Order: sequence, then structure tokens, then C-alpha cells
Amino acid sequence: MRALVTGGAGFIGSHLCETLLEKGYEVDVIDNLSTGRKKNIEHLFSHEHFDFFQTTIMNEWVLEDLILQSDVVFHLAAAVGVKLIINKPVETIETNIRGTENVLKFANKARKKVLIASTSEVYGKLPHDVLSESSDRQYGPTTAHRWSYAASKAIDEFLALAYHKEYNLPVIITRLFNTVGPRQIGRYGMVLPTFVKQALAAEPITIYGDGEQSRSFTYVNDCVRVLIGLMETESAVGEVFNIGNDEEIKIKDLAERVKQLSGSKSPLKYVPYDEAYEGGFEDMQRRCPDNAKIRALLGYKPSRSLDEIIQITIDHHRRNEI
Repeated sequence: MRALVTGGAGFIGSHLCETLLEKGYEVDVIDNLSTGRKKNIEHLFSHEHFDFFQTTIMNEWVLEDLILQSDVVFHLAAAVGVKLIINKPVETIETNIRGTENVLKFANKARKKVLIASTSEVYGKLPHDVLSESSDRQYGPTTAHRWSYAASKAIDEFLALAYHKEYNLPVIITRLFNTVGPRQIGRYGMVLPTFVKQALAAEPITIYGDGEQSRSFTYVNDCVRVLIGLMETESAVGEVFNIGNDEEIKIKDLAERVKQLSGSKSPLKYVPYDEAYEGGFEDMQRRCPDNAKIRALLGYKPSRSLDEIIQITIDHHRRNEI
């Protein structure tokens, strides 16, 4: 079985490639290294069943050829991170929508199964106790660039489901909730690695807003296990699945937990959203998944507690220069 992983040099993609190779897959990666890093996959270069192509998914000639050679496609390539989305809204929209359109177009031509990695951001800002795959969505105004990512990923989902309905293309959609773990960096606003790096450097731990917003954090190995499990489960085709951890925490409490587990004496520093991002920035107050659907299909449950995930991340940062 041959798998193409778009965005395979990224944080999640590199872990996915490792696990696929361990399971006996042949793996091709296409990544332009705009947010991914060659360092993440260099240890795989010597593997006889691994190939890396440094180019963009906008390169239709290469993408079409790789999809034609593959049996399945894991589409992870996307513009990610709040800071990147705010600073480069054109790249965000074009990469997410046109890139996904290219993947689906060529997958349909070659009749290949595709898994689309979407995001919990698509739920927007409606208040919910937990977010299920059928929950309604609400975004802010189009003048708030922050929502361009959520809207573009929602279009990806609509397009994938349209290909499934109209052309019977086998597609699976996953909505990822704050996946964290080794190799994730804080360059584009990822909160846990940012907190860990600041704590280990004895710098102020910067909390955006009042810190009352809550999130749940998914260990990357759990995420990868589910991505492959869904790809290998025929009844997952045409469906949308949350992949997350239902252990919820406020961001200010996450900062305290990182500080405690790292033994840091860093002070906590609160930074207004307008200063951290841009004027009029909006955030989701709560984002916690309902995992009932994925649990019923695959028997999924998180393998690590939040404290274990934080400690693994701290240990990784101590061993590696990020």
C-alpha cells in the first residue's frame, strides 16, 4: 500500500509518516517547507520506502503524478497557526482552498481515497457545551482576518463532500482539536510549545486575552492512530469525525501547569489580543470535542493525560533545540 502525505514534513505529518512506514506502507511526501521542516523527516530519508518531494501542492504536474502512484492520500498541507493566518491571509485562503481543490481533482481522476485534515476552527464562536460533528457554526465579520482560516477549511469540507456526493469519490474528513507533542513549534502561535519554551528559558509566559478561554489538547500519536484507522475503515467514507481530547483546561491554568511541571519560576504575563494579533481580534471562548462518533467507530480514547502530554513536550524541548 502506497500513501501520499501532503504536508508530510509538518508536525503531525512527520509523525504520520513514521507510523505508516512502521505499518508497512510505502510513503511519498510533498511539502514546500513553508511551515514544515526538513529536520522533522530527515531521519526517514534512508528508508527504502520513503520519498520526499520539496514542492507545493500548487505544482499540479508533480501532485497529479504522486496521486496517480498512490493508493491513498492523507491531505494535511495547509496554512496553520493564528499568527500566520493574520499576517498572510492571501496565502491562507489560496493554499487551503486551491490546494485542496487540486488534491480532490486529481484524486477523483485517479479514483483514490482521500482523507482531509480539517480543524476544530470550523465550528466558529457559537457557545456549545461540547462540539459534535453536527453542531452549527458562526463566524465573525469578513473584515476580521482571523476567520479566513475557518471559512477556508469549511469550504474544503464542502468541496470534499461534494466530490463524494456527485462523483462517489471516497473521502473522509477529520476535525483536529489542538494536536500537540514532540516537534511542534510555537512560531505561528501554537500555545503549548510557546509556553514550554518560555518556561524553560525563564521568560515571562505570555497569555493572550484574560486566559479564561478553554481548550483541549490531543496527543499527536493518538491523532495519527485515528487518521490511519479511519483510512483503513470503509464505513468512515463520506463522514466527518472529531479527533480530540475531552480533558478541558483554561489557558491560564495551562500556563500554571507548564510552569509547575517544568519547575520554572517564569512570571505569567497577560497580553491583550489587540497587541498580540490585530485590532478587533476575536477568539473562541471554549473548544471541546464530542468524541462519541469516533469512539463508536474505532473505540477511540486518549492514551495520555494532559499532564503526561505536557511532560512529554517539556522533555522533548529540553533534549532538542527548537
